[in-house]
Amino acid sequence: QVKLVESGGGSVQSGGSLTLSCAASGYISKSNCYAWFRQVPGSEREGVAAIDMSGTTTYAPSVQGRFTLSADTAWKTLTLQMNNLKSEDTAMYYCATGPFCRVVPGPVNQALGYWGQGTQVTVSS
Repeated sequence: QVKLVESGGGSVQSGGSLTLSCAASGYISKSNCYAWFRQVPGSEREGVAAIDMSGTTTYAPSVQGRFTLSADTAWKTLTLQMNNLKSEDTAMYYCATGPFCRVVPGPVNQALGYWGQGTQVTVSS
């Protein structure tokens, strides 16, 4: 059984940094990609960053240049480094593995893949 556990969320002032981690257990095929999504109450869950097995990353335009996504060679730990945080980055952040190899506009099908429980990021101005 695949399980994803996020950590590293918290509260930070605008301009600050946070590092989110996602630890995966169970069998994760390297044909599965990893991604971070975020959601605020009343809005759709949106893609933030994604990485495929070649290490190619894509980012939402709103975080490009500020967030950096990486995965370890064992394909079991995902890290999202978030710099220059803004109040609009405030959301619940979710780690997922599955057919999420690129960040695409629009809501995500949460019935696909495996998801963590989320970690809250709050940025105050």
